[in-house]
Amino acid sequence: MRSLPGTPVRQDEPASGLRPTRSPVHASSGTRLGTARPRQEGPTDLRLVPPALAAWGTAALVLDAHPAWAFGLVIGCLVAVGLLPSARRARRARVASWPRVSAAALLLCVAAAAASAGLHGADLRRGPVPGLAREYATVTAEVELSSDPRLTRPKVRGDHVAPTAVLIDADVLRVQEAGGTAVTTRAPVLVIVDAAPPGRVADGRGRSPWLGLLPSTRLRVSARLAPAMTGGDRVAAVLRVRHQGEPEVVGEPSGPHRLAGRLRAGLREATDGLPADPRALLPGLVVGDTSRITPELEEAFKETDLTHTLAVSGANFTILLALLLGPPGLAQHVERRGLAPRLGISLRGTAVLGGVLSLGFVIVCRPDPSVVRAAACGAVALLALATGRRRSMIPALATAVLLLVLYDPWLARSYGFLLSVVATGALLTLAPRWSAGLRRRGVPPRLAEALGAAAAAQALCAPIVAVLSARVSLVAVPCNLLAEFAIAPATVLGFAALATAPVAMPVAEALAWCAHWPAGWIARIARAGAALPGGGVDWPGSWAGAALLLAATLVVVLVGRRLLGHPWWCAACGLLLALAVVQPPPLTRAVTGWPPPGWRLVMCDVGQGDAMVLAAGAGTGVVVDAGPDPQLVDHCLRSLGISRIPLVVLTHFHADHVAGLPGVLRGRAVGAIETTEFEEPADQAAFVRRLAAARRIPVTRAAAGEQRRTGELSWQVVWPPPSPPPDSPSWTPPGAPPGVLPVHPPAPEGPNDASVAMLVRTAGLRLLLLGDLEPPAQRALARSPAAEALEGVDVLKVAHHGSAYQDPGLIRRAAPRLALISCGEDNSYGHPAPGTVAALRAGGAAVLRTDRDGALAVAGGGGELRVARD
Repeated sequence: MRSLPGTPVRQDEPASGLRPTRSPVHASSGTRLGTARPRQEGPTDLRLVPPALAAWGTAALVLDAHPAWAFGLVIGCLVAVGLLPSARRARRARVASWPRVSAAALLLCVAAAAASAGLHGADLRRGPVPGLAREYATVTAEVELSSDPRLTRPKVRGDHVAPTAVLIDADVLRVQEAGGTAVTTRAPVLVIVDAAPPGRVADGRGRSPWLGLLPSTRLRVSARLAPAMTGGDRVAAVLRVRHQGEPEVVGEPSGPHRLAGRLRAGLREATDGLPADPRALLPGLVVGDTSRITPELEEAFKETDLTHTLAVSGANFTILLALLLGPPGLAQHVERRGLAPRLGISLRGTAVLGGVLSLGFVIVCRPDPSVVRAAACGAVALLALATGRRRSMIPALATAVLLLVLYDPWLARSYGFLLSVVATGALLTLAPRWSAGLRRRGVPPRLAEALGAAAAAQALCAPIVAVLSARVSLVAVPCNLLAEFAIAPATVLGFAALATAPVAMPVAEALAWCAHWPAGWIARIARAGAALPGGGVDWPGSWAGAALLLAATLVVVLVGRRLLGHPWWCAACGLLLALAVVQPPPLTRAVTGWPPPGWRLVMCDVGQGDAMVLAAGAGTGVVVDAGPDPQLVDHCLRSLGISRIPLVVLTHFHADHVAGLPGVLRGRAVGAIETTEFEEPADQAAFVRRLAAARRIPVTRAAAGEQRRTGELSWQVVWPPPSPPPDSPSWTPPGAPPGVLPVHPPAPEGPNDASVAMLVRTAGLRLLLLGDLEPPAQRALARSPAAEALEGVDVLKVAHHGSAYQDPGLIRRAAPRLALISCGEDNSYGHPAPGTVAALRAGGAAVLRTDRDGALAVAGGGGELRVARD
């Protein structure tokens, strides 16, 4: 039979025009899987994109607006829809029909978004809670939890670590001021349980009872209300709970949340016996439980743009749907794959099963923006599958965005939601084109697809990430490529362990053990990428910086397209990029001059804190203090090429000297850690002991008289004196010459006076490192048997960041040629004190400080002294 012009015969219909008997879609076709001709797609349907974007922008703007403005916008949009040309007039001019419908749809979506955002914004101002918060009233409230409890990350404030707190999102259902009557209301609040009990949250040796609460649990708390911390929050107030006892539960969680809690707890139990990184990463990858993720591991994932693998995301749901449905391109073909056709489940039955899986996925993994977006897109796709209609995924994504923003307008301001949508859009638009271009240039298909997806997601998401972190990762694409192969097996095995844990824990443990290999691979990729010296570059953390990065990315893409046709140029550019990322020490020294040849001491620029490195051979150094930030000290050590550390000396346990210890230990062989005997603050001393125990590093205590040597480097501990036996009224310093009378060492008044002070000798130079000694300990040191050895040193590390509390006698006795001060820029303590700097200069010392001069390297030997700045 001949086909009419413009009406091609369908390839799946016989020439007679008779419709064949339809066979079940899960039956075998008798042909090899995947041989069916793919269905031809028309141009991408973008009609839903403008209404979705308009609703998104409207919701973000109207949330803070007065309800009258929102109401006026709704009325204005409805009036504008009524003023559009009528349908009869549109039919007369068919060209104008679709623009009218599009304009009407856009205006209606704007009106709906304005109404929804106005109502949600008004919820924050409705009821008694906002007024009581402005008065900082103490209340008794009944609250219903809406999220899992989570811990704040430790933050260094000065020389201490801020107390850890438990944060919980909740809704206030009843509130009663002291002496008043209870009022029924519903207002979203952030519950903060301050200063968790020692031994439970603060030092990590146990779990606070607040951390075991599940969403939908009802509590009665006595607390103080306070206004929301920043404008634009989705909470009406902050509820600060001061006591740390057991929470008073007045209503148990719902059945689904109890089931989800048991599943999550079962997965944690199944992963208890795994190594540290997989034990922390696997629950986050599967169900979004990041409670075990350490700050250093989290930072490594941020540096490599692998943060989306730390918590459950849309990729996890895609993997589960692919396991159920098979490849999306074969979903309605007779050769479709996946578990459903192999179990004989029809298309509509598969859609129903997928819907149940979506609901369970959201409940177990919690409705975070990426999870909700993934589930919404999956639901739209499942609806298309159930009705037998093929839909483009761009309309599906636009529909998901529109519905989610109307349901929860606060998502319009969520960076997580923005990143999730942008990444999905990149995978649906740019990735296929880029992977096709790579295939045309001879790249293997699977590699081209993976490379196109990673590059497209990075190109569009990097500007947003730069706004959040003020940094651009240069290793994100290769790290994501290497991690991609492990995400699917880790996710599938992790979900299998999650499902089997409640009924067969040994099986769940075996599955978790199998999953720990791919999970550990992802963690190793993140740590290795973060350890590269040039793995990232600082970037302006603003939307102007984001626009600049987007423009730079566009230039790179345009230039890259031309370079792909010139293999030698591609190889040269790749080599230059690899050298910039790896930064081999010889090349870096030749280009930047840092570190200077023959350096003996480097004072790292770690902000308001102390961290120094003493050269002890090629790639080897003794580290004295670790500063307050692991990233800063790690960067300093990497720039020096330090990979082996025979000894880490922690002068005392204040956080600005020890909190950066994880950065010192990161990827380096450490022989021992030496500390002072005075273990205060106790939480920081316990922190050091835990890190040392986890790495099996011995911890020793320093005392005056101790002498050590490694290569050309030698040093003597001159303070603190060893603690005398309980029945000894006096003490004689070890190694003191005959005739020295016993002395009574002063009891330290605090951690500063217990600092380890060292006299270092290297290449003919003498360096005096004083830690944070205060005047009482400085005066005692100046009268000690070691005082004579302290006279006329070459370099003095000034005590306590150059504070005003110095002993003039010790400074005159030391008479340094060079004085180094480690302090933070614009610090609130006023360090260094002008009087201390003046006294040092009056004694003939050149004074350098890290807040103005950056990292400082001392080089030379045999009396010659040189200083270089980074």
